[in-house]
Formats: sequence, C-alpha cells, structure tokens
Amino acid sequence: MRTRQRVVLATAAALSGLFLAMAPAASATPVEAPGSTSAAKFAGYCGYYDGSATTRRGDSGDNVREVQCLINQWNGGSPLNVDGDFGPRTESWVVYFQDVNGLQVDGIVGPETWDALRAL
Repeated sequence: MRTRQRVVLATAAALSGLFLAMAPAASATPVEAPGSTSAAKFAGYCGYYDGSATTRRGDSGDNVREVQCLINQWNGGSPLNVDGDFGPRTESWVVYFQDVNGLQVDGIVGPETWDALRAL
C-alpha cells in the first residue's frame, strides 16, 4: 500500500511540474500606451526608444537604454545597468550578442543588430 501511495504522489508532483512549465510566463515588458503604434512594429521593445540609429560606445540616452534593456531580456537576467551610458560593459555585451547571433562583430548597434535585438 505504501508503494502505491508513493507512486501516486510522485506522479502528481511530476504532472504539477509539467503543467507549471507549460504555463505562459508573465511579461515584464511595459505595456504600450493607448493610441501608440510605434511600439507595435517591434517584437522586442522596452519602451525607451523605437528607432534604429547607429549606437556605439560613448553614446548616451534613450537609445542606449533600449539596447541595455533588450540585452538584459535576451540574456534572461540583468547583466547591464539600464543607465543610458554606452560604456565598456555595454560594448562587451553587444559584441557577445553579435557573436552568438552570427552578426558582424564590431560592438556597434547598427540596423542588423537592432533587428536581431528586437526579434527576441
């Protein structure tokens, strides 16, 4: 009798884990403002910047915040402070992202890197 109870409990635990793994995750991405269409054209969007201007080390502002946030989403954590300053850490993560995704590795976020970041 004890063995049957253990089998039932183990099966129930396994099924619970399976159902939890299949459940959709909650999104931490900011919700688009009503009437705004610019964010809707991108799969990956953090809410800081929706353009595609070339962004590189030494730059600062919302375009850099967007790069940092998208890299954090891609990485599944927060390796970068979203501070808007494109310094050596941001450049290093851009280089890593480009390398892993088969892009030209130059540490500069141009149109192809923007597209790859937003295709998350």
